Amino acid sequence: MKVRRDDEVVVMTGDDKGTRAKVLRVLPEKGKIIVEGVNLVYKHVKPSQRNPQGGRLSKEMPIDASNVLPYCPSCNAASRIGYRILDNGQKERFCKRCSGGLGTLGPPKPSRAKAQS
Repeated sequence: MKVRRDDEVVVMTGDDKGTRAKVLRVLPEKGKIIVEGVNLVYKHVKPSQRNPQGGRLSKEMPIDASNVLPYCPSCNAASRIGYRILDNGQKERFCKRCSGGLGTLGPPKPSRAKAQS
């Protein structure tokens, strides 16, 4: 799954189409993500010690990860993501539209590093 927690994404389909928001949680086993302020539903709660008033709570429900595109801050648009290996052997995500870096993944691996000549 190319979307990670704390990524900025743009919703491409559904009622919240065009919304730009932050990913709160990723559910890779289901292929879904929870995005801040998107796909809101009301959950009816009985009065309890934690919530003495009871009533309706608004909460985000998961949406399919294929319905969002990561937002690239360098080209100010939603775009697809690719992966590349840097010279030091570290894996990096990049924007396929402008080739700008979107952050690295994990520590550098010497076995992937390009030979210095």
